[in-house]
Amino acid sequence: MTTILASRPEIPGEDFSRVAMTDETLELLQKLRGIHGDLMFHLSGGCCDGSMPMCYPAGDFRTGAQDVLLGTFELPATDALPTAEIGFWVGKPHFSYIRGSHITLEVVDGRGAGFSVETPEGKRFIMRSTLLPS
Repeated sequence: MTTILASRPEIPGEDFSRVAMTDETLELLQKLRGIHGDLMFHLSGGCCDGSMPMCYPAGDFRTGAQDVLLGTFELPATDALPTAEIGFWVGKPHFSYIRGSHITLEVVDGRGAGFSVETPEGKRFIMRSTLLPS
């Protein structure tokens, strides 16, 4: 696993990235952007697919006061696509549980349930967590 892209911090007062992605994740996201346009991530928490990061076309999942923007990725331009930003949101109740963790987004083979846009590609996003330094 090689982490290649860290998110921009979005929580007021923080100057460190809470979310990063691997090169395989970036590659799949660039492909998915070409299919679906702008994207976003949401992690709701809870059991089953709620504990997996879900990727949606931007605006297809409505965020609100019960969601926290952990970070924003700036995806580089490609020959076919301009630079784009992808927010990574988490449900506020789940944020209190993962507050001390750094998340790395990875891609694995397999199909998850739900409406995440990578499912038809035979892939799924997962997260690996490590503790943030105290």
